[in-house]
Amino acid sequence: MQTDIDPRSLIGRKAFDRNGTKIGTVDEVYLDDATGVPEWAAVRTGLFGRDAFVPLEPSKVVDDTLHVPYERSLIKDAPDFGVGRHLSPEQELQLYHHYGLDLSEAPETPTPSGDTSFGRVAGQED
Repeated sequence: MQTDIDPRSLIGRKAFDRNGTKIGTVDEVYLDDATGVPEWAAVRTGLFGRDAFVPLEPSKVVDDTLHVPYERSLIKDAPDFGVGRHLSPEQELQLYHHYGLDLSEAPETPTPSGDTSFGRVAGQED
């Protein structure tokens, strides 16, 4: 994803699938706790829909819209974890598997101290 954009500025942007079909509107952006890099976006899929998590890499921002390189049906079938809280390591792994992403880029398993606090929402205080 373009790294020169403020992740909070993605919120409210329209999101489209690989075919240019509208998916919905970006509701929240999740950052990697270790790097602060935007990693996932929660996209509201309709008025009565739910939020579907989409990977921000390899998505692109084009003309103030988010273009996700996956089919709408795959995005709508993504695991539903709710929004507004951390994604656990297990939840992120499920998303990596769902989108067929390279697991070498997946988050590490929790540390022995039990720290699982990553996948935080952009703009939230710790």
